[in-house]
Amino acid sequence: MLNSLAEEFSHEAPVAIEVLLVRLLGAALLCGLIGLEREFRQNPAGLRTNMLIGLAASVFTMVGLQVIHEFGNRPDTVQIDPMRLIEAVTAGIAFLAAGIVIHTRGDVKGLTTGASMWLSGAIGLCAGLGMWLVAFTATIAGVIILWLLRKTEVAAGMKED
Repeated sequence: MLNSLAEEFSHEAPVAIEVLLVRLLGAALLCGLIGLEREFRQNPAGLRTNMLIGLAASVFTMVGLQVIHEFGNRPDTVQIDPMRLIEAVTAGIAFLAAGIVIHTRGDVKGLTTGASMWLSGAIGLCAGLGMWLVAFTATIAGVIILWLLRKTEVAAGMKED
């Protein structure tokens, strides 16, 4: 029994445990920055939601990497398409984001929050793949779009604060 348990926890991973931890924590922290802006605006999907979306996307990405690592080179297994992982993650986040969008009396609310959730998923995918430059750039661009452009819209009288 102990041999079985030891074998279970000794799988060769495509990335070192330290890298795995940095990717998970990095995804949560970067998406937390997106969620923090949403939290300040008192939107329904704030800090925790965006952090969990990024964390989940990163986990799914690393699961995909592990599956490719373990089964990708075996001729007797089904061919693996990594794009399906990305499609599944984005579809799941789109489903969550759609639940945020509210249509009341001809006015649509929640689109920006839904889009921020989608962005958090993309940042999580990037972190899970170790694409840190893309993850950092997307986070900075997202915060600028959410925060700075809101201030610009308010100053221009396009929106109330």
